[in-house]
Amino acid sequence: MFTIGDFARTGRVSVRMLRHYDELGLLRPAHVDPSSGYRFYTASQLSRLNRIVALKDLGFTLRQVQSIIDESVSPAELRGMLRLRQVELSVAIAAAEGRLVQVEARLQALEREGRMPADDVVVKRLPAVRVAELVAVADSYEPSDIGPVIGPLYDDLMPLLARLGIKPTGPGVAYYEDADDGRIVVHAGIEVAVASADDPRLRIVDLPAVEKAATIVHRGSMDRVVPTGQALSRWIDETGHRAAGYAREVSLECPENRDEWVTELQTPLM
Repeated sequence: MFTIGDFARTGRVSVRMLRHYDELGLLRPAHVDPSSGYRFYTASQLSRLNRIVALKDLGFTLRQVQSIIDESVSPAELRGMLRLRQVELSVAIAAAEGRLVQVEARLQALEREGRMPADDVVVKRLPAVRVAELVAVADSYEPSDIGPVIGPLYDDLMPLLARLGIKPTGPGVAYYEDADDGRIVVHAGIEVAVASADDPRLRIVDLPAVEKAATIVHRGSMDRVVPTGQALSRWIDETGHRAAGYAREVSLECPENRDEWVTELQTPLM
């Protein structure tokens, strides 16, 4: 038999927690010395301990854990529950990492306040361009809302063009519009030369020329675009111009590593 200390070390839990489990009737010792009150456990009780800890890690309360264990959850069922929890935690971690990126972007935007990127902004004419595009709606213009929408659109767009035999003739062009319900219409496009497409999901759109646009190059993931976009907006405001809508995003370089992306932001001017 194990002493309570040995059993705690073997099961990777605290002695205090084992005593608590005993008080709740969740995991009673195999034997209690009547004279000393010392608790002793057997190796066979490790299985029950592992189930308790696993169910706690799944987020169940100890009362719920006791109910589940008393109904004899099978190892296969418990494995399935753990795998589900693993997926949930992975999603939560990814979401937290995304929020950290947004916090970093906002901090960079704060640090760049008051600095005019005069050498970075170029005012130029944008020629008309024809794009093949897929469209969806995002909840807002925040990168955290745009990213989960535009990424899948491009993931679908490229295989669709390949299947239809349409070859891109230029870079990707993303642009945005206000939806009637206050959300954002996301257009994920790429330059093409065809006049039509044999698929109802794919739109062929001619974007008109823009006589004057303020442009700036953003280097890195679009999750970190906020400082660059705000720098461009400050330049437009402080030089007496007015924006005529959302900026287009022209993908100049899109290697596998998103931190190496190069994107030109193009804001039409009135």
